[in-house]
Amino acid sequence: MLEIHHLVKHFGTLIAVDDVSFAVARGEVLGFLGPNGAGKSTTMKMITGFVPPTLGTAVICGHDITRAPIAAKRCIGYLPEGAPAYPDMTAAEFLDFIAHIRGFSGREAKRRIGRIVETIHIAEVLHQPIETLSKGYRRRVGVAQALLHDPQILILDEPTDGLDPNQKYEMRKIIEDMRPNKAIVISTHLLEEVEAVCSRAIIIAHGRILADATPSELARRSRHHNAVRFAASGATDAQLCAELQRLPAVAAVDAARDGEGLLIFPRGGQDIVADVADLARVHRWQVTLLRVEQGRLDDVFREITTAASESAPFAAAA
Repeated sequence: MLEIHHLVKHFGTLIAVDDVSFAVARGEVLGFLGPNGAGKSTTMKMITGFVPPTLGTAVICGHDITRAPIAAKRCIGYLPEGAPAYPDMTAAEFLDFIAHIRGFSGREAKRRIGRIVETIHIAEVLHQPIETLSKGYRRRVGVAQALLHDPQILILDEPTDGLDPNQKYEMRKIIEDMRPNKAIVISTHLLEEVEAVCSRAIIIAHGRILADATPSELARRSRHHNAVRFAASGATDAQLCAELQRLPAVAAVDAARDGEGLLIFPRGGQDIVADVADLARVHRWQVTLLRVEQGRLDDVFREITTAASESAPFAAAA
């Protein structure tokens, strides 16, 4: 449904996006991850036709954004960075305005506005000027305008920015409910959001794609994948560490930073929990904690983007 072909964007001598290509199918929620200045928002602006690419293009439901921009934009719901809106309009007036420029009027406009107001839960602020709304409610109004015409493609730049924990949960549920019938791209800094709603993640830095995989595949690249959190009585931590480090499949043993036991790291992500349990039985340790870690996206994100920063010959823009 969404195909990105070799997008490049130069701002003078600055290379903001450098040969980005990917595709998103119906039913996918793609998390677009990267540090500040990675090129995420610039890529989204090119996909949606807000910024012309220096090279390359995006094809939305078969329509080239550079050759058939109106047809392409009919298929897109876009929440830009900052969710800009007319501040002196009420939320109701703004959504009515969006409905009309999308080609809806009369009963159809009212039906669509009513449906989206209920979906996004903004009825209580519907008649307040947008400039008086909290950041979270302004964000919700921005999401409402993106969904009003029921687009096949959703491009959401930080959709939960400014929302409280309950609102974030609701927004993630809305995204999950829409997922089967749409192709969705979410730019976010929140790794827990990727784990919660995304079926796939792209990590970008300095305008280049550095990783493209499912969240679980990325987590398996973490040092913590298959690490074992372990605690036992019957020996000191120093004695436990010494014995555990003798296991051939163990790469290292460290005290957990949160103080909850030891962290036993495997070589090459091997499954070592059975070896640890066997060792505990041999030494007759009384095991009080034995848990396998799944891997941490923050480790992988930091490792990938830090390596890119150290090797990058230029800087990118947001």
